[in-house]
Amino acid sequence: MDKSLSDYHFIARMVVGNTNPNKLLTEEESKKQMNKLNFALEHGGNILGIEKNFYVLNLGEHQVVLQYLTYHLGFIRKPYWYKED
Repeated sequence: MDKSLSDYHFIARMVVGNTNPNKLLTEEESKKQMNKLNFALEHGGNILGIEKNFYVLNLGEHQVVLQYLTYHLGFIRKPYWYKED
């Protein structure tokens, strides 16, 4: 059964990637973000939209690009397990 946008009464924003260019994420923190997203998708969440964001940093003579994605997940109602970070 297909759902329309009006069926979703709770929207969760979940970030995967580094949002702070001054503090890089560890591999463990990155995996934790991905696991939280996968858990939400397995338990009734549907992707409604994705924001793609990036930073371009100049470190000495090098340029580094940091990217992160913000997933907008729709739920029929707020899941009991969902907690804001």
